[in-house]
Amino acid sequence: MNILNICEPIKELSLRTNDDLTDWIEAQFKEYNLKYLLAHADDGVIWGHFRTGKLSTSNAVLEQSPPLRIMTLQQCRIFGKAGEVLLWNTNNTWNARLLFDPPDKKHIIEERQLLWGTHGKKREPEGFTCLKDGSQGLKHAVPFTEIELENDGKLVQPVRLVVHQFIDYDDDGLARVTLSRLVDLTTEG
Repeated sequence: MNILNICEPIKELSLRTNDDLTDWIEAQFKEYNLKYLLAHADDGVIWGHFRTGKLSTSNAVLEQSPPLRIMTLQQCRIFGKAGEVLLWNTNNTWNARLLFDPPDKKHIIEERQLLWGTHGKKREPEGFTCLKDGSQGLKHAVPFTEIELENDGKLVQPVRLVVHQFIDYDDDGLARVTLSRLVDLTTEG
C-alpha cells in the first residue's frame, strides 16, 4: 500500500482566533462530507458534529466539556466514513492532513473501541447523548443518539468508536500499523 496515495497534507493553515478555527473546521465538514469531531485540549475532551450547516460541540449539553478554543486545542480529528482530517499544533504552527481509505480496503483492520459510559441521557434536539460511567463517575457527551437505554438510563449496548488501522509491510515483509483514522460511532459489536 502506498500511503502517499491515501494521505495528503493540507497547506496554508492560518488559524489565529476561535472564529478562524470554527470556520476552518466547518469548511472541512462540508468539503469532505464528514460527520464528527473529536478534539483533545489542555482542559479536556470535546466531541462535536456538523448539524444544520454548523458545528455543534459537547459543551452545549455538558458542563464538564470545555469549549473549543484555539489557545487550548492540542489536536482534533474531523471524521466520517468518507475520510478523516487531522489537525495538530507543533511549536505554535498548525498542521493538517487528510486521510482516506484505500479503494481496495485490503490493508485495513477495523477496530471497534469501547467508549466510557455505562449510563446515558439523550439530548435529542442537540444530537448528543451524555454518557457517564456508573463506577467511575466520568462524563462525556458523544454526538450520537442511536443508543438503546433501559428505564434507569443504563446502556443496552456500549458505544463504540470505529477505527481503521492501516497495515504496511517493511522490506522484510513484517507487518505494522502505519496510520490510524477514526471512522464512525456505533453500538454494534
